[in-house]
Amino acid sequence: MTKPSKISALLAATCIAGAAIADGHRPAELAALGPPPIPADNPQTPEKVALGEKLFFDPILSGNYAMPCSACHLPDAGWAVQAPISFGYPGTTHWRNSQTVVNSAYYKKLFWAGASGSLEHQARSAARGGVAGNGEDDMMEARLAFVPEYREAFREVFGDQYPLVRHAYMAIAAYQRTLVQTDTPFDEYMRGDDAALDDAQKRGLELFTGKANCSACHNGPLLSNEAYYNIGVPRYSGWEEDEIAQITFRFELFAKGSTEEMYRSTKDDPGLYFRTKQTSDKGKFRVPSLRYTAYTYPYMHNGMLETLRDVVVFYNDGGGENEFSDNKSDLIQPLGLSDGEIDDLVAFLGSLSGDEILIDEPEIPTMQPLPQAQN
Repeated sequence: MTKPSKISALLAATCIAGAAIADGHRPAELAALGPPPIPADNPQTPEKVALGEKLFFDPILSGNYAMPCSACHLPDAGWAVQAPISFGYPGTTHWRNSQTVVNSAYYKKLFWAGASGSLEHQARSAARGGVAGNGEDDMMEARLAFVPEYREAFREVFGDQYPLVRHAYMAIAAYQRTLVQTDTPFDEYMRGDDAALDDAQKRGLELFTGKANCSACHNGPLLSNEAYYNIGVPRYSGWEEDEIAQITFRFELFAKGSTEEMYRSTKDDPGLYFRTKQTSDKGKFRVPSLRYTAYTYPYMHNGMLETLRDVVVFYNDGGGENEFSDNKSDLIQPLGLSDGEIDDLVAFLGSLSGDEILIDEPEIPTMQPLPQAQN
């Protein structure tokens, strides 16, 4: 009786699995991605987007005239940096992983700890950040005035007699709102195309919203609830051996506000704490979108997980440990996934990326002497 019983159970399970794959189930907690929200105070126009594209790739908006937005958001590196930590201003390094700007238009807050409430503010913060662009608004604004093409474009788009740097940030934000991907296999599946996902991806989707419980945090069209959690990501290994990274880490602890005791003893990134100054927020970071992740490796706020499979294994093991593990989320528990289930979940994550977004970079205009004032 034992052998037939096992065979019957196996056949039953196979039928159930087949039904789950074939029935076109669309989880209510997930959705296809629609057009990005456009703020009323910065409407899109083709001319503004074209100006923003040039400024995104132009190093004129940085302290040393060498650090454009694209220095840390490379189109052929997922519009990010395919290294654990982003590049820093010359003579420094950064201290967090560079996030992709693809689909950044949908976030309510930008940066790993939600430091900016809009793409406009994010562009300003990056251009002026001490280990990023390190620019000064008055200096960058003066430079823009020496570029005839920019004088003409700012006059046409914003009505500026001479370019205003705050309008430069608005143009960059407008351009970033065009860097969206709404036609992934997952989106097509959620819109009704059963053939958009293969069988492994459909099984992975069932795990994503079921046994693996990924959708507890990665939900909605963006696949992020934009909340903050400590999931036990180990600290950045470079702080143990990279002298410049050590200096940057100390600088960030000081610049973002630490007690003397914390400054002397902290060996890990406090994350959201710097925004709230609440001890319970140490080690917490915003849930990132899972879209376009095929191109944005490595992963986590400090790039300590190299592949998407590493990420799934990390969660399957119940996360990790860091200096602030007292704040580790109760949601992070061992999942009990088999190797096959891990494979299926990784396959589903692959469906959240479409074709790589690559462009021909724009020609950057050059400075010219200012025209003489007319008497």
